[in-house]
Amino acid sequence: MGVFDKFNSMFKGKEAPKDAKSAATRSKKRLEVDRRFEKLKEAVSGTMSNFYMARDRETDKVVGLKVGDREKVELFEQRFRGLKKPTEGEIASQFRSHLIVETYEHGTTTDGLPYMVMEFIPGPGLHKLVYARDGILDGNRLSLIRQMGESLDIVHKREFIHRDVCPRNFICAEDGKTVKLIDFGLTLPARREFMQPGNRTGTPLYMAPEVIRRRWTDQRLDVFAFGVTAYHVLTLDLPWIVTETSGLAALAHDTTAPREVLDVRPQTDKRLAAAIMKCLEAAPDDRTQTIEAFLEHIREVEFEDESGLPAEN
Repeated sequence: MGVFDKFNSMFKGKEAPKDAKSAATRSKKRLEVDRRFEKLKEAVSGTMSNFYMARDRETDKVVGLKVGDREKVELFEQRFRGLKKPTEGEIASQFRSHLIVETYEHGTTTDGLPYMVMEFIPGPGLHKLVYARDGILDGNRLSLIRQMGESLDIVHKREFIHRDVCPRNFICAEDGKTVKLIDFGLTLPARREFMQPGNRTGTPLYMAPEVIRRRWTDQRLDVFAFGVTAYHVLTLDLPWIVTETSGLAALAHDTTAPREVLDVRPQTDKRLAAAIMKCLEAAPDDRTQTIEAFLEHIREVEFEDESGLPAEN
């Protein structure tokens, strides 16, 4: 999401069809949105699009429908003119994992806007659970952090940078035990031409210093944002005292030391706490270099705290 965009969320609905036609098949034809879909909820403004819970009249199934916001899409895409940048739909449709929301089709509407039809997840946004300090997270935090890391590792191994890792972009199951990564509106290929200084997109409270300082970037900006996200999920607090939520918030990420996990949540397993803090190093070279390395660091952690209560039950 751009630094001033609002949070998005999702609503409950039926399971989306598993036998939906491929993106390649449907994307050849322009979509007349209102003719094919019945919108069941008012639009929710997301990173680059408006998101609807909708009924597909062709299948009578409830799906997630994203339709691009013209102004947001044009502003973002103009930064990469002359480059072979894939669309959000082209990126999202590459992932086939239970840890990542499934995209069934993508293309262009009759109004010339990009659209995506995707799996509808009947559960809350992780950010809602975190900010509500919801008890459903108790006993599930370690498992959720692992799943978030595994989903992002998939994205990185396909040679992309998500660029907006934060609790808002993970959707939980209703029981709080599983989570899926969503929203590839800001995602870019991990290639030099897309990692040049100046692209200050993301969510400020989770943004890496190299982004806000307009420096060269790479997948390690996601490692930083993931570290802040894991910290927030684990402690229900942020590493820095929040006095500002605009882009100015990220300026503290290399000028003020983050609070130690163990100072905020003393019962945390020390290996888990250390692994999260290593992701928060201001200098990319000092940071955990890959999400895969983070997952290896916490591989033997069995409990989310030292109370003896299992993290997964």
